[in-house]
Formats: sequence, structure tokens, C-alpha cells
Amino acid sequence: MQSYTIGQAARLLGVSPDTARRWADAGRMATHRDESGRRLIAGRDLAAFSVELAQTGGEEENSSTSVRNAFPGIVTAIKLGDVAAQVEIQAGPHRLVSLLTREAVDELGLEVGMEATARVKSTNVHIDRF
Repeated sequence: MQSYTIGQAARLLGVSPDTARRWADAGRMATHRDESGRRLIAGRDLAAFSVELAQTGGEEENSSTSVRNAFPGIVTAIKLGDVAAQVEIQAGPHRLVSLLTREAVDELGLEVGMEATARVKSTNVHIDRF
């Protein structure tokens, strides 16, 4: 059976390696050690944990939304027009582009390099800032 390193698991779960390590240290994610002492997560355990995480939302506790398809990432580009704006977010291996009003970008205070979450519902992408 395939096993994953903490870093690989973090990438697949869309979180930082530090978050995955904290989850493993807290016993939320079962790990075992290989012959060289590295912590690994069995593929079946990672799959079960990812389903559990998706069901609980894996959300920040101070955030609430009805949109469940969340892609936390970093703002990599903002193109402002007179009325509309285009915001690009790199979320792990995913590049998401959202078209929204310039006013929304201003109200959220979005800037290149800041953390943001793209939320996808149907054909719409919503941007949340924490």
C-alpha cells in the first residue's frame, strides 16, 4: 500500500506541512515511521482523513459560509479596471482566476502576496479574506 510523507499529505490536503505535522502530533492523522525514521501516512488513512476533513469543512473557526469548495492560497495577481477586476490565486497546484467588481477588491483589501481563499459554487468563484 502507498504511504505519503507529511509534506505530500499536506499538498494533497491543501494545507501547509506545519498544519499536517500539528494534526499528526495531535493524533488527528495516524502516522507510522519507515526504516529511516520518517513519518508516513498510509494511503487508506490519508483518504479517510481527507473525507473527514471535507465533511467537517476544515474551515477556520471564525469563518462561516455556505460554499464548501474552498481553495486557500495566495493572491498572485490583481488586474484592476474602472469597474471590474481580475484576481488570481495560487492554491497549491491550482491557479484560480475570479472576475469581480473593483469595489469588492477594495472592500476586501486584496493585495498581491496576501493569503485568501477562493470558494467555488456552481460557476461562481467567491473570494474570502481572513
